[in-house]
Amino acid sequence: MNYVSTRNTDHSVSLSDALQEGLAPDGGLYVPSAFPSIPPEAFEGCTTAEAIAERMLEPFFDGDVLAPEVPGIVSDMYGFSVPLKDVGAQTRVLELFHGPTAAFKDVGARFLASSLSRLNRSATEPLTILVATSGDTGAAVAAAFWKKPNVEVIVLYPKGRVSDRQEKQLTGWGANVQTIAVRGVFDDCQRLVKAAFQNDTWQNRKRLSSANSINIGRLLPQMTYYAVASLRVWRETGNEANFIVPSGNLGNALACVYARQSGLPIGEVVLATNANRPVTAFFESGEWEPMETVETLATAMDVGNPSNMERLRHLYPSVDALRSSITAARVTDEAIRQRIETGEDDWGEVWCPHTATAVDVREKLLTSSDDHPWVIVATAHPAKFDDIVEPLVGREVPVPEALAEVMERSRPAPEIPPSLDALADQVLDAQAPAA
Repeated sequence: MNYVSTRNTDHSVSLSDALQEGLAPDGGLYVPSAFPSIPPEAFEGCTTAEAIAERMLEPFFDGDVLAPEVPGIVSDMYGFSVPLKDVGAQTRVLELFHGPTAAFKDVGARFLASSLSRLNRSATEPLTILVATSGDTGAAVAAAFWKKPNVEVIVLYPKGRVSDRQEKQLTGWGANVQTIAVRGVFDDCQRLVKAAFQNDTWQNRKRLSSANSINIGRLLPQMTYYAVASLRVWRETGNEANFIVPSGNLGNALACVYARQSGLPIGEVVLATNANRPVTAFFESGEWEPMETVETLATAMDVGNPSNMERLRHLYPSVDALRSSITAARVTDEAIRQRIETGEDDWGEVWCPHTATAVDVREKLLTSSDDHPWVIVATAHPAKFDDIVEPLVGREVPVPEALAEVMERSRPAPEIPPSLDALADQVLDAQAPAA
């Protein structure tokens, strides 16, 4: 299996190279050169998440130096549960917040940490993971790579645009993890990452890689929990599962689409977005136009120029093909508040603001004649957004132990304006903070 750039399919690399480069030299994103066919029957005898993940990932590692290490990588990747809860009304909830940082990005980050640390065991200089985050990515990457040998991590986050608990989680590491607050929005952080990758000075000074969903190494492992959930629904009901995925930078949704493209029993895929309009506007007009970021309650989805739209448009070159395969719905802050407020009464669940967007979409799709199983993707633990959730549910939401431990180590992060020169001053021309 080779991986090609979305901007030049003649540029082809191995999986290991794609993981380490992060971004293709032409600025494109790496995608599989072809998708394998892995129908439900191929998972016969696979009953655990780890066994399903191994079977799912094997074709994507085919011919790569990491292929023999897939079982070990999968073991590192999981180690925590991924519950699929039946909440009635032909609806299940895929809980992706049981990892060490209480968000869905733990799976992808741990996959990358395991893969890249194995590839860099004997490298003469460390690999530098440069990552932009709208909240949860940075914490997951920091946790996964913390104190890993021969790898350093630089996390950029938009100051004032993440929850207080997210910020404490982002700044509770040290050692080989450096966190920097950018005076801007997530798109500014993402722009700085891409600019560094395409800058000769940075390339000469650092061995750069990324752990954002611009890295194919985030999407491949995230396919596995869609495999786990869809196979469970298939085995229980004989039907394909329809998924509603909270979507910002579109990496998680694309992983669901990639799983379906590979033969998993997945039906409809609905992107639940917040008030940021680039995705829904594209579906409506057929014209792609990045937009200014709008601040919402679902902060991790506040993205005006989602990177993975490039992968979606590569997979579906015409807007008609895209519309026939995926739908998208926009959810207001008012609707997010309402779904959180009524979540326990309506579903017996407390929702985070991001998951609430998917809940709103599901409630609008509810009909008495709908007998197809739907899966709401729950992307983060509600305790990470206590300032939003607790006033609406009228009580304190218990904090997961791992999250509390990291927050206790938090310390202020340096702040910079959103310029590559300022980032270079902080990273290239200064020593990282001591542990």
